[in-house]
Amino acid sequence: MKKKTILVATALLITASSCSNFLNEEVRAAYSEETFYKTQAQALQALNAAYQTLTFASDNNRLWVFGDVASDDAAKGGDPGDQADIGLIDDFTVFPNNGPVESQWGVLYEGISRCNRVIQQVPTIEMAAELKARIVGEARFLRALNYFYLVNIYGPVPVLLEPKNADQLQIEQSPVAQVYTTAIEPDLQEAIRSLPAVYTGADVGRATKGAAQALLAKAYLFQGKWQQAAETAGQVVSSGTYELLPVYSQNFDQAHKNSSETVFAVQHLTGQVPFTGNRLNQWFAPRNTENGYFFNVPTQNFVDAFEKTSAGVVDPRLDYTVARAGQPWIDGTAYDPQWSPTGYLNKKHVQPVTEVPRSTKGDGNLNYVTIRYAEVLLIQAEALNEAGRSADALVPLNRVRKRARESYLYDTRLSAASPAVPTGLLPDITTTSQSSLRDLIRRERRVELGFEFHRYFDLIRYGKDYAQAALRDKPSFSYDTDRYFPIPQSERDTNKKLRF
Repeated sequence: MKKKTILVATALLITASSCSNFLNEEVRAAYSEETFYKTQAQALQALNAAYQTLTFASDNNRLWVFGDVASDDAAKGGDPGDQADIGLIDDFTVFPNNGPVESQWGVLYEGISRCNRVIQQVPTIEMAAELKARIVGEARFLRALNYFYLVNIYGPVPVLLEPKNADQLQIEQSPVAQVYTTAIEPDLQEAIRSLPAVYTGADVGRATKGAAQALLAKAYLFQGKWQQAAETAGQVVSSGTYELLPVYSQNFDQAHKNSSETVFAVQHLTGQVPFTGNRLNQWFAPRNTENGYFFNVPTQNFVDAFEKTSAGVVDPRLDYTVARAGQPWIDGTAYDPQWSPTGYLNKKHVQPVTEVPRSTKGDGNLNYVTIRYAEVLLIQAEALNEAGRSADALVPLNRVRKRARESYLYDTRLSAASPAVPTGLLPDITTTSQSSLRDLIRRERRVELGFEFHRYFDLIRYGKDYAQAALRDKPSFSYDTDRYFPIPQSERDTNKKLRF
């Protein structure tokens, strides 16, 4: 929507000298459209504002509710009456006035609005052509990411590719396939042409060519464009830019922010003014010991998805992801199953009080890793298998499994005395049966990416039979009517061209 003034939000970009220093500019003023978008500095400020909507620095971004709580991996958690609208999503008794349904729509379209303004205005600013193309390319990547979330949460949605006046916002929905082909794919293809492979200094954390390729591969995968997905994921792999970290859990600690496995991450930093911290640190933490809200708790079904050896040794990713009885909490103390209504807590996105104290628990320092290299490998494996190249799919799939089991070689907490992989743990997959391999890749994706806000969207794209079976414990769920969440009531009230 076109407005008479615009606000420049804080920049959220990491510097070269340390993973704990951000380029942190305070909001300076409200600018009229006649005086803004005149300089290179203003172009970058507007672009940085487009990144800001993806953060978890406010409670409006509820991606975890749709990606995890709606799935078979997680339950709402928390006190029974706290955040009741999340519980309604968990139970699939969702109405258009549901809080997360309303707030997530607003967050995503605000991000698109900011991107649209950058894409329209920055080309008119006098600056170096390469930088100008890069800024627009970043905005196109961000816009595509927002549309990817929208189409997977809400299904058919209105597509806005340029700023609109208020009287121009009566826009009907576009079919899901059309959102991909008119908004997501073209933006990412253009971003690939415009973005660099890597950044240095204060620009580390911005969208790269690899991030655009990875998201495009994922978009192809979600549409069943197997060959294109395999080829595009393969371009990320062959670039040599990314590699798996030695220990799986390193992806979720502050010492490894923006690591070699990070393809794209939403940047957070604690202790800043304006606020740039990650509130998930408090939303997912236990109450009694850390002043948390204990939401988004793992289910027994998720825990049971992890493989064990004949001797009972479990896939190490389980205890890197889930707090459970008999295993330590993230600070090394004994975990109490009473901290959670399911007996389990989610460890990802939570930091010990030695890093973020109880008094500021909602100001976390961890980034949200939107796309990891491990996911790119699993995209490649799935696409190759579905394209009839099952033998080729084994290579990227087994790379992911190899890293998981070999965490035993590098994490002294697992095998302090004599580092060794336990016999029979996560052996390489050898079957080339397409149907068998399909099931194995889906399970691998579930345990590798658990509690990173992907599972529900995977369930839906796998189809009706798979989704209904996975969500059989949610009796109100019907694939035909509930696969997409309702368009918010506020949007229904203002946009009369929507079809429900």
